Amino acid sequence: MNAEQSRLKTSGWKKWGPYVSDRQWGTVREDYSKDGDAWNYITHDMARSKAYRWGEEGIGGICDNDQLLCFAIALWNKKDPILKERYFGLSNTEGNHGEDVKELYYYLDNTPTHSYMKMLYKYPQQAYPYQWLISENNRRGRNNPEFELIDTGIFNNNEYFDVFVEYAKQDKDDIFIKVSINNRSDKEASLNILPTVWFRNTWTLGYEDYKPKLSYISNTIKIQHEKLGDLYLISENNAPALFTDNETNAPKLYQYDDGKKYYKDGINDYLLHNADTVNPDNKGTKAAFNYDLTIPAKGEYILKLRLSADSNACFDGFDELFSKRKAEADDFYNQIQSEKEDIDKSLIQRQAFAGMLWSKQFYYYDVHQWLHGDPALPAPLIERLNGRNAKWPHFNNRGDIISMPDKWEFPWFAAWDLAFHCIPLASVDMAFAKNQLTLLIRDWYMHPNGQLPAYEWDFSDANPPVHAMATWKIYQLDKAANNGEGDIYFLERIFHKLMLNFTWWVNRKDSSGNNIFEGGFLGLDNIGVFDRNTKFSNGETLEQVDGTSWMAMYSLNLLRIAAELAGKNKAYEDIASKFFEHFIYIAAAMASLGNSTTGLWDDEDGFFYDQLKFANGSSEKMRVRSIVGLTPLFAIEVIDETAINNNPIFRGRMNWFTENRPDLANLVSRWNEKSTNGKHLVSLLRGFRMKGILKYMLDENEFLSDYGIRSVSKYHLKNPYQVNVNGFDYCIKYLPAESDSGVFGGNSNWRGPVWIPLNYLIIESLNKYYEYYGDDFKVECPTNSGNMMNLKEVANEIYRRISAIFLKDVKGKRPVFGKNDKMQTDPAFSDHILFHEYFNGDNGHGLGASHQTGWTGLIANCLYHQ
Repeated sequence: MNAEQSRLKTSGWKKWGPYVSDRQWGTVREDYSKDGDAWNYITHDMARSKAYRWGEEGIGGICDNDQLLCFAIALWNKKDPILKERYFGLSNTEGNHGEDVKELYYYLDNTPTHSYMKMLYKYPQQAYPYQWLISENNRRGRNNPEFELIDTGIFNNNEYFDVFVEYAKQDKDDIFIKVSINNRSDKEASLNILPTVWFRNTWTLGYEDYKPKLSYISNTIKIQHEKLGDLYLISENNAPALFTDNETNAPKLYQYDDGKKYYKDGINDYLLHNADTVNPDNKGTKAAFNYDLTIPAKGEYILKLRLSADSNACFDGFDELFSKRKAEADDFYNQIQSEKEDIDKSLIQRQAFAGMLWSKQFYYYDVHQWLHGDPALPAPLIERLNGRNAKWPHFNNRGDIISMPDKWEFPWFAAWDLAFHCIPLASVDMAFAKNQLTLLIRDWYMHPNGQLPAYEWDFSDANPPVHAMATWKIYQLDKAANNGEGDIYFLERIFHKLMLNFTWWVNRKDSSGNNIFEGGFLGLDNIGVFDRNTKFSNGETLEQVDGTSWMAMYSLNLLRIAAELAGKNKAYEDIASKFFEHFIYIAAAMASLGNSTTGLWDDEDGFFYDQLKFANGSSEKMRVRSIVGLTPLFAIEVIDETAINNNPIFRGRMNWFTENRPDLANLVSRWNEKSTNGKHLVSLLRGFRMKGILKYMLDENEFLSDYGIRSVSKYHLKNPYQVNVNGFDYCIKYLPAESDSGVFGGNSNWRGPVWIPLNYLIIESLNKYYEYYGDDFKVECPTNSGNMMNLKEVANEIYRRISAIFLKDVKGKRPVFGKNDKMQTDPAFSDHILFHEYFNGDNGHGLGASHQTGWTGLIANCLYHQ
């Protein structure tokens, strides 16, 4: 057991971590408007003056796990109109493709206990072009690319600072902090850098009178909090300290004199405008050391700080501790990385894990309090009681540490994102992965009716039910790591709650009771011809391939878990049988049996399509070849002969269907036929249908890109699909990059780009099929190439293609960076990876949220499967 693994077994090492959000303004939690206009209730311009209610934000920030105390850095290049205390970005309505952070920062390293962390922020020396970024993106339409900070040319002459922020824990409550400022310019350059410490404002809400305080002792900011005890932020370098209060500047924002003198923006106004806004008595609830530096050309300046409970703590062994913790981090990851000789793969995987660990966030949201307000603050407007999330008054997550999709663009959990996050997280911190999966099924998250909360903007929306898939995957990984001993308590605990959730899906998302499911956009935003949440005036309903396939997959996931649990408790035998039967009837509905539906499979095209069901019982297929039609591949489980034989009820039910309902049994895989290695295949697809789907999926003129599987077939580039519903014309075509649709703000395009999570599910499914079929079952890959591959080889080919997004090609360039020469060729950029939300289906260029290491972090599991 190496040092980091040992720390993972010891409580307390995760008390301090990177739990500060990258953006708190513009979030639902901070929105107290009448109409739910979160983006305008608190804007970026207001953020420096508004004390938040539910969380804090900062650059490279850390806090304790209750977010009572925060630390982050702030900077000023002597030219900007505001102090750089938070990352700037465009709101959903300002960006031509929705919200978008306009900064360059990278998460470079992190360990699961946060014993060592490193990140990089690139800070321009010229005035930051706030207005230019707003106006240019506003001028551009949806058919134009986003205008990024690097596109302004502000980095062209290397007139910027590389600001590296590193943390090394001496002990659980003793943290060394190193800030290295590198002047990349050929000229000397000046800046102020302000390591800042502050308390989250809990004292103005009306629940408690206690107010913590900061004060100054020579080179030290003393921190006093009743729950944290006395702490000290100590500076090795001589610098004055500036003090203010983390209070809302009511006179500025609301033209209301509240009688206070020092506000959240006090340090900003003092430094930039020489205003009398910092406390001369050196006390408050927000403080910063002010380093006024001039750094020579190509020079470096290093700040050394220490956050400790020891007032006499010094800096002896500072550099040695960083070297030690870095070496321990290397040791930890060397045991994970199986191909250490491939330096590029190792670099990408390490940064993927770093991004995932940096993307942990303190998340606090009590819906009842949020709706009704706090005793000492103005009462919210009554209209909010019937607005967003009003049907979730039980929701109170009590301030958990949660893996975020992206701490700037998506600083809130999303149910299906989180399930994907847990798979790579399990490779570095199994306990945290289990904790994350358990969170959403807790009573104060899960709705009493069985629904899992989707995401902050609308808990009542429906995300794909992938929680059971992730639970079973992590159980298997944990079992393999523990010599075949699985965590039955973890599995059983989640399983019971997921059965409730499964029942919610059956009762709420199968309006006709015919085992064909709706569900809305189901996380795929604008993949449909129209908004899939649309309520049509004439009573039409959209019967969805993906909604139905997800439920078939859900049935099999729960069947597999029940079969495992039945090995310990025979009561689960009936439950395994129940989910098997549900799976069979879903398969029948999709395949056109019975009078209740025309089915979702199209014999002529050999593909699955959504269909619009009319009130008179007729239907029309939405003939869009999209990843929706590939989701039936996900409904597959491979079960050992032993597991079936040990479950006589399950075995009996399988035999009954074979003998009494051969019409149903013949729709799906031959579950009664054992493979040579003693496996049984339970799948939505028989071999011929699977081959039909794979023929489309592996066609480079359809789904198969050089960088993975596209979300919409390239066939629709020249053959857009059009339909008229109730007098309205709708159209969908292949769009490899950004969307031209305003559905859901236009910042998530499922009309052509490559998305890592669904590629991962495709790969996992192919490997399961291979586990049953073996080497003899082959398909043409790519289609029409004459090259035959078994299904494992196909899976590895997709692994290879999605890995190529990040790896350097034969010319030494990374497709993720697109045509940006500086990112491709400058050594200060080229090895710092951004893990985007999705990727151009033709060239692999990164698109959407730039730090979505959440589910794009799955690439960490894909790099070594070639």
